[in-house]
Amino acid sequence: MTNVTLVASMVPLLLGGLLAWTGAGKLLSRAARVQAARTALPRLTGGPGRAAVVLRAAGGAEAVLAAGLLAAPAAPVTGAATALLGAGFLAYLAYARAVDPGASCGCSARETDPVTWHSFVRAAAVAGGGVLAAAAAQPWWQALAERPAAAAVVLAGGAAGLAFLSAGPRRRWAVPLRRLRLRLSGHPLRAAGHGGTVPVAASVELLERSLAWEAAAPLIRSGLVEHWEEDGWRILHYTGVDATGERERPVSVVFAMDATATLEAARGHVIRVSVVDQETEEVVTGRLIREPLRLAG
Repeated sequence: MTNVTLVASMVPLLLGGLLAWTGAGKLLSRAARVQAARTALPRLTGGPGRAAVVLRAAGGAEAVLAAGLLAAPAAPVTGAATALLGAGFLAYLAYARAVDPGASCGCSARETDPVTWHSFVRAAAVAGGGVLAAAAAQPWWQALAERPAAAAVVLAGGAAGLAFLSAGPRRRWAVPLRRLRLRLSGHPLRAAGHGGTVPVAASVELLERSLAWEAAAPLIRSGLVEHWEEDGWRILHYTGVDATGERERPVSVVFAMDATATLEAARGHVIRVSVVDQETEEVVTGRLIREPLRLAG
């Protein structure tokens, strides 16, 4: 088996995983209408309702092709259909970039960023990968069994490339790097008088019993998405929806609380609440609760 044949045989596994992820995000999203409204689809289809239908239909096509690539990777028809899907994505991205440069790509679940070169390269990878998949001489599991080490290298490299393209703009990977920098530079979360790190669960429990949480709770639609520590603050990030009249917009609800705060020593601490529009990154509203920190209930 040549290296080209090996790559062609492993591509269906990579593309199947990618399309399963993006397709599931579109099909299972509880806010498909909001997600579609951020894209250029309403202009193309004539309204947000039709755009949501098209978005879910695209997710369904991705899911079907993912199943075909994973279960019957050597079928030329499945590879050709995947190549056509990638070409369709490229055409849509070019349209979106031309008529609405600020519109979201909508390529994956929770996609809020405008169309970038990442989007075009990812769509081109789907199209090109479909061509390779159509030419695959054997299924991926057979190639994996015959040359496990080489196949693992191909999978690792392909997965890393797709992950980078799916990560999008800098702010997607800047936060993990910032967390790593804080850990390495000696900013542990120390509790005053306790001699140890305040568990995240303790901070969340304190937050959820506070009036700050009670005030922001109507907006929140998720559990804790991420958290990090910086300059003595513990940052807790949630996502939500801000409904103003008939319009709904996705928002990030960010709480910043004293890193040393615990239920036993809640008084004298502060919680800051910021609600940020995910599309424009503008602050929707902000609230500062100063000492004493009052607990609800």
